[in-house]
Amino acid sequence: MLRDLFSQAYEAMLYNRRRTLITTIGMAWGIATVVLLMAYGAGFGRAIEAIFAQFGTNIMGVFPGTTSQQAGGKKAGVPVRFQIADVDLIAASVPGLLHISPEVSKDVTVQNDTHSYTWSVSGSYPAMADVHKLAIDYGRFFTEKDLEQRNHVAVIGSEAKTKLYSGLYPIGQRIRVDGVSFTVIGVLQAKMQEGDDNINRIVYIPFSTMSDVKGTKYLDAIWFNYQGNYVTTESALRGALGAAHQFRSSDRNAIFVANLMEQLSQFRIITAGLQVLMAFIGTLTLGIAGIGLMNIMLVAVQQRTREIGIEKALGARRRHILVKFLTEALVITGVGGICGIGLAYLISIAVGRITLYSAMAKNGEAVDIRLLISPGTVLVATVILVVVGLVSGMIPALRAASLDPVEALRYE
Repeated sequence: MLRDLFSQAYEAMLYNRRRTLITTIGMAWGIATVVLLMAYGAGFGRAIEAIFAQFGTNIMGVFPGTTSQQAGGKKAGVPVRFQIADVDLIAASVPGLLHISPEVSKDVTVQNDTHSYTWSVSGSYPAMADVHKLAIDYGRFFTEKDLEQRNHVAVIGSEAKTKLYSGLYPIGQRIRVDGVSFTVIGVLQAKMQEGDDNINRIVYIPFSTMSDVKGTKYLDAIWFNYQGNYVTTESALRGALGAAHQFRSSDRNAIFVANLMEQLSQFRIITAGLQVLMAFIGTLTLGIAGIGLMNIMLVAVQQRTREIGIEKALGARRRHILVKFLTEALVITGVGGICGIGLAYLISIAVGRITLYSAMAKNGEAVDIRLLISPGTVLVATVILVVVGLVSGMIPALRAASLDPVEALRYE
């Protein structure tokens, strides 16, 4: 039965080659548009994820502020100051915490024998490398032993290495940080850098030796990474620090929390909306091709009216005529769909990388948009294609099936 239906559909398509070719091209272009638009949406989402991933997604930074609400008998306007005890408090109070580090930073003069620059120097624990995903290009990051022994060692950013040493090997070289001598033990891999951002010029030194550059009694920030829900984690953080420093946990000005997962979640909503929009626009494009298919099939029904009348006179039932023309429409849709998906893959390979973040930031090529055609994308596009094919083929098929055999036999 099915074999006969497909055979008849194939013969009808061969009989009207030009019409079939034009219709198939329209369906192929429509499904290719759906796949490529959805692939663009997926690629955009992946680019946003990659931007956040280079800094780490499940991380939080907390910075001291000034209270804006009365609490515990204290009036508003009291500055909050962090000390090392707060690091231990957060480590004990925040669920799912993995690594934590205090940070004290200062813009100072960094120089060697031939160059001098004003850069940011950050004093922290070795855990900062895990928190901020500071990948080493060569050398090493400072260790707990360096921290305990107050070793004057430094890890420099990729741009700092280039400016200070150009093509020379920097490991073991000496630099002076605000006049204090340090030995370079590591160079970081380059991170994405916007404009005059100093992210690749930061010099990292052990927290214990930062006291030779700046006082470390009060902390500029506390950074940590964690596993679990970001809302619960931030709530626990605010609750613990609020109880310790006597401010309301709802006081957003008392402390400032950099919650990257919260920002990423907002971008994910935008990305999901973009993907739905892309799929909708693609569906409209495919719908236009479906209208073309429907018109062609209506013409085919008109041209084959007498044939339909003969088949009904010989005993063909309404459902047989319906299935026959619907099968022909679905075969055209299927051939166009296969060609369209193949075309989409070829275009995605030919296009390669679409400039996005690299136009605004150095070292941003890894997060440019790539057309990602996943199995899920193909599946969704196929479902849309089948629906459009069914709707476009059903109307002509119903018209063919409803023809009166007597009137059809009279048709010339």
